[in-house]
Amino acid sequence: MSLSPEQIQEIEEQRAQTGTTRRAISEGMEKHLYTAHEVLDHGFVRVIDYMGDDAAICQAARVSYGKGTKSVQNDEGLIRYLMRHWHSTPFEMCEIKLHVKLPVFVARQWIRHRTANVNEYSARYSILDREFYIPAPEHVAAQSVVNNQGRGATLQGEEAARVLEILKADSNRAYDHYEQMISDEGQDGLARELARMNLPANIYTQWYWKVDLHNLFHFLRLRADHHAQYEIRVYADAICKVVADWVPAAYGAFEDYRLGGANLSGRAMDCVRRMLKGEEVTQENSGMSKGEWREFEGELNGQG
Repeated sequence: MSLSPEQIQEIEEQRAQTGTTRRAISEGMEKHLYTAHEVLDHGFVRVIDYMGDDAAICQAARVSYGKGTKSVQNDEGLIRYLMRHWHSTPFEMCEIKLHVKLPVFVARQWIRHRTANVNEYSARYSILDREFYIPAPEHVAAQSVVNNQGRGATLQGEEAARVLEILKADSNRAYDHYEQMISDEGQDGLARELARMNLPANIYTQWYWKVDLHNLFHFLRLRADHHAQYEIRVYADAICKVVADWVPAAYGAFEDYRLGGANLSGRAMDCVRRMLKGEEVTQENSGMSKGEWREFEGELNGQG
């Protein structure tokens, strides 16, 4: 992880500050404030600010005053009910602001989640660092023959080494040209907003990303799933650990009903009922397409 001495000092100074407040705080989240959690080779996720906790979710659901907490057990039961029945607005009462450093191609996937506030580092005003994501050898894989947007078998030996060398060489060559184009301070130096277009998609960018808990759970449901691309999934996994400490009851319900649960179609439920009655159900008599049946079997076998 590439944090400069100045950034490390700034984080230490932020974490050293204390104060008194009347607002609700989460002790679990307080330990994460400002700390940079390492992701990939140069990336990180860190919490800049947050609002609310498990009790705030219950308070909003009951539209009560004060803390809104009857008991930890009652609150957990209420939160599980809300999650189970897809109630969203109580979870929107909690918010989190993250500082994320990530490769540009991951950012372009991430930004598809439009229910957040984003402010990104500007390469029009500032010069990007020479930092590129280069995958570890075990993550260099061939194109999947089953999934058009996924990976297949891991490349081995000389082929993997060749690909990694191309990635490193092309990244550094592009950055060398980027530096050359902007190096002249006089009239001949190319504008930064133009020079940046020569940089590869694996260069790192940074942004502040603020989102409410409901929409964060939607992001995590998709991006922490094992089908998600590895490079965004590791960011989602890091955020999951933070959220589990911030709102443990809400995260527990989310983990149970969303990450660990499954949504079944009417046809799939009919097949389950038939199976419970002892009937032999196959793809041919299920009413499902081959793709649907493959996914259905995956869910039943814990591989969905």
